[in-house]
Amino acid sequence: MKYFVVFFLLVLSLTSASAQEVIHSQKVTGYLYNDNTKTALANVNVININKVRGARTDSNGYFEIDVQPSDTLHLSLLGFQSLRVKVTNDWIKNKVAKIFLTEKAIALEEVVIRPFNLTGYLEVDSKTIPTRENYRYSISGLTSGYEAGQNSAGAFGKVLGSIFNPADMLYNFFGKNPKELKKLKEMKKDDTVRNLLESKFDRETLGVLLGIDVKDIPEILQRCNYSESFIKTANDLQIMDAISGCYEEYKILKKR
Repeated sequence: MKYFVVFFLLVLSLTSASAQEVIHSQKVTGYLYNDNTKTALANVNVININKVRGARTDSNGYFEIDVQPSDTLHLSLLGFQSLRVKVTNDWIKNKVAKIFLTEKAIALEEVVIRPFNLTGYLEVDSKTIPTRENYRYSISGLTSGYEAGQNSAGAFGKVLGSIFNPADMLYNFFGKNPKELKKLKEMKKDDTVRNLLESKFDRETLGVLLGIDVKDIPEILQRCNYSESFIKTANDLQIMDAISGCYEEYKILKKR
C-alpha cells in the first residue's frame, strides 16, 4: 500500500507538470492605423518574436496571429517607426486591439555621383575602373559557400581561432546566444518572415529576432569570412542564411 501511494503521487506530479508545460496557442487580432491621419495601414509586418511567426495587415489594417500570454509582437512598415507590443491577458480575452504607428521624419541626404574620368586610352582607363566585386556563390552538391575573388585560405583559421579566443566576437556571439540562434531554423519555416526578410536591407527585424545589436552583424559576418560587398548589398534573408551557415560551421568545429 505504501509503494502504491508513492507511485500514485509520482504519476500525479508528472501529469501535473506535463499539463503545465502544454500551453495552447491562441489568436489575437488587431487593426493598425496611421497615428497622424487615423487611416488604416496595409502591409504592416507583424512578427511574434517569441514564436517566430509572422502576419501582414490587409487593406483595412487588420491582422491576426498566434500568440501566448507575454509574447512580444514587432510591428514594422517602411516610413514608420517600428513598435513592440506586449501580448496581455486582456488582449487575448478581448481578441481585438487598435494600434497606431507614427511616421518617421526622414531628412534626405545629398547624394554626390562621381563619374569615372575616362581618358579614351584603354590602358589608362582599365586601371581606374573597378573590375572585381566579391560575391558569395555555391556549387551544386557542396554544402559550403565561397567568396569569388577572395583568398579563402584563412577562413578555417579565422573560425577556429574564434573558438579558442574567449574575447573573440564570433565566440562571444555564438557561445552566449544558443537559444536565440535556434530561432534561425524557425525563421526559415514561416513564409511571412522569410518574405519580409527578403525585402529588407536594414537588418532591424533580423536584429530583433536574434536579440542582437544590428551594429554587431557586419563584424560577425567578417569573422565568418564574408566579403564587405556581400555584407553591404545582401538582403536580410541572405544575411540570415549566412549567419545560420556560419553557426553550423562553428558547431562542427567546436565538437572537434
